Amino acid sequence: MTDILLSHLVGQPVIVGAGLAGLSAALHLRQPCVVLSPAPLGHEAASSLAQGGIAAAVGAEDSPDLHTQDTLAAGAGLSVPHIVKLITNSAPDAIRTLLEWGVPFTKKGEALDLHLEAAHSRHRILHVGGDGSGAAIMQTLIKRVRSRDTITVLEGARLEGLVTEEGRLIGVRTSQGFLPISCCVIASGGIGALYDCTTSPGTLTGNGLAHAARAGARLVDMEFTQFHPTALKGVGQTGRRPLVSEAVRGAGALLVDETGNRFTEELQPRDIVARAISAHIQSGHDVFLDARGIGKTPFSARFPAITASCMAMGIDPDAQLIPVSPAMHYHMGGLDVDEQGRTSVPGLWACGEAACTGLHGANRLASNSLLEAFVTGKWVAESVDSSMLPKVPFGTIVPREVSNAPAMHDLASLMSQYAGLLRDERGLQALFETILPDIHVSNEALIAAFVASSALRRRESRGSHWRTDFPNQTMPNRTVLTITDLPSP
Repeated sequence: MTDILLSHLVGQPVIVGAGLAGLSAALHLRQPCVVLSPAPLGHEAASSLAQGGIAAAVGAEDSPDLHTQDTLAAGAGLSVPHIVKLITNSAPDAIRTLLEWGVPFTKKGEALDLHLEAAHSRHRILHVGGDGSGAAIMQTLIKRVRSRDTITVLEGARLEGLVTEEGRLIGVRTSQGFLPISCCVIASGGIGALYDCTTSPGTLTGNGLAHAARAGARLVDMEFTQFHPTALKGVGQTGRRPLVSEAVRGAGALLVDETGNRFTEELQPRDIVARAISAHIQSGHDVFLDARGIGKTPFSARFPAITASCMAMGIDPDAQLIPVSPAMHYHMGGLDVDEQGRTSVPGLWACGEAACTGLHGANRLASNSLLEAFVTGKWVAESVDSSMLPKVPFGTIVPREVSNAPAMHDLASLMSQYAGLLRDERGLQALFETILPDIHVSNEALIAAFVASSALRRRESRGSHWRTDFPNQTMPNRTVLTITDLPSP
């Protein structure tokens, strides 16, 4: 297939991804830009699925310093303190902006209604409609994007390659044509769909990360994959599973087994709760959330989206226990960026889950992801606007390289088996050796190889990375890799 030159968009910054981070970047830019959205706006974006809400220290008894402390504690020693402070200090202003833009955060009287979630020391989670926070925030931003004539959205468009010359970005190949540009923002989300049980949309396979890696970008902390403790469990269910928000446990729901007995503390950090649930299931038990008596307001009124998912499986959460088990939820690793969102490739920025800013460390604190997406999208926009970008040569279309082949059909099951909640050298090595022959033709295999290689190098247990053969914490360093660190097949 011959590439088409998208001549009318030449030179405009291209934003790869249309979740909260990508839309934030587009709306904060002071210049025309292009957004690549692989699906219609609002669809196939993890931001739209976020239930709990967005964390910010806006309560009378809260402060950014307390938010910082909670974030650092959850990060298990690998968060970057000054980045954590920058983002938590930016949170109140981010909320003010979202309110000004029209996000209808739920209130109690004149005050914002604040939820409590696991590992937060204060009620600081702003929400919309109980459990529809991500969708409501996204719809507000989508309306603003559609009303902005300086933002061109290419729906159904996927990134197919980054073109560099002497190490600097000079263009992008997309499924709709070639664009000579000197600035690209990777905001393509996480890698959840590489696992067979996930809360992520099926498009989140790390495609943006892979193209950036092939262009020479550094990746960091790829071994840290967070499993949400409470995804809705169905018989034989694989692929995307509905999430049962952390806010449900924050509201008082209890984790019980088939005997009705509790077996763990519900509001511990996610990695601890997820491992406790997994261990209980492995020992022969079923695990449930008991949310039948969490307040005067019925569960169905308080969490309508979760109720709809439960009812679709024949479960009435007002009267029945909710079956749950862990599922891959969020990737703390990603493209290595500075506090302006710049990657190691000149002309290439990243924000949101695709970037590794240092906020989350080894284990993301609940509801910090939407905050990071919005704030870092703004940072990237400000950096791009202030950068002296070289002029784009309007020349020959760069020919398309080898197309991205699909990964082996059982990659997702291999990832869950060997790079899941519990890991060891034997399993990780088996995974790495199995997928290595495909890394030069499959983006999914390449990202899986980065995860396996990073997990092999981290010979300790920390946060969301748990090695059964190395159960202690001994390596307080971050794992930085480029594609040249992976052996040739």
